[in-house]
Amino acid sequence: MDLQQLVIDYGYLALFIGTYLEGETILLIAGFLAHSGIGLELPLVILSAFLGTFAGDQTFFYIGRWKGISFLEKRPLWHSKTDKVFDLLHRHQLPVILGFRFIYGIRNVTPFVIGASRLSPVKFFILNFLGALIWAISFGLIGYQFGDLAERFLGDVKEYQFYFLGLLVIVGVFLFWRSARKQEQ
Repeated sequence: MDLQQLVIDYGYLALFIGTYLEGETILLIAGFLAHSGIGLELPLVILSAFLGTFAGDQTFFYIGRWKGISFLEKRPLWHSKTDKVFDLLHRHQLPVILGFRFIYGIRNVTPFVIGASRLSPVKFFILNFLGALIWAISFGLIGYQFGDLAERFLGDVKEYQFYFLGLLVIVGVFLFWRSARKQEQ
């Protein structure tokens, strides 16, 4: 089975799972692939990413409401990030909830901390919905435009798609590794 067939068969599911857990890199790749025309359509890429990130953040919000403070007290390595999020949340609640997906380094822990802060579930649901929609559209379009830009400079992108995908995967792995290292410190 080749890459094109894998993308056709599992692209949207892989995107949903990837954005449920993290997001940016896989959404950029999916946006790029939607432009290159090998099995993904941009509206469905954006929808899959929206549903994945929205569901993931709702899940982590409710885990934060359920186990929040007691869970955080047992993880001293998280304190610097969670303290930043609590401080930002206290000072700028609306922009933080709408935009936490765009802040590298605190993205994953934020819905958990928001849940631990005892924010109204209805308020979080509405703001999370809007933030997830803005994020999915933005990063989906950035990936798509990257494909357009690559095509303008290189001609037929399909000839180079494996190189672009490889580069994006390497960048994604590096960012994940760097984030994991910072959490250990």
